[in-house]
Amino acid sequence: MRSGKLVHVITVQRVTRSINASGTPIDTWSYAGSLRAEVVERAAQDFLEKAGETSKVRVVFRTRYLEDLDAKDRISFDGQTFEIEELVRIGRRKGLELHCTQIAEETRT
Repeated sequence: MRSGKLVHVITVQRVTRSINASGTPIDTWSYAGSLRAEVVERAAQDFLEKAGETSKVRVVFRTRYLEDLDAKDRISFDGQTFEIEELVRIGRRKGLELHCTQIAEETRT
């Protein structure tokens, strides 16, 4: 993994479940760390989904290996939030490839 290609900074967010005053569990996203990354692929794919046409932005980030990164986490990059669809390990603890999909505005928490 060449460090010269890791020119972007991505932020890892992790969900924390807490209980509000009325006793209802709520999920909040908190900062879990920052990583240097390379944006390998960025594409918008239009397709029909359920009731109408939507556009999904898919991004692949390549970064150094991080032990506790999980598919339940999410990535914040360039003012957008991305759900991790797949984690692909590169080599033996050398790096990670994160296949992500942009989260729509209205579904963010």
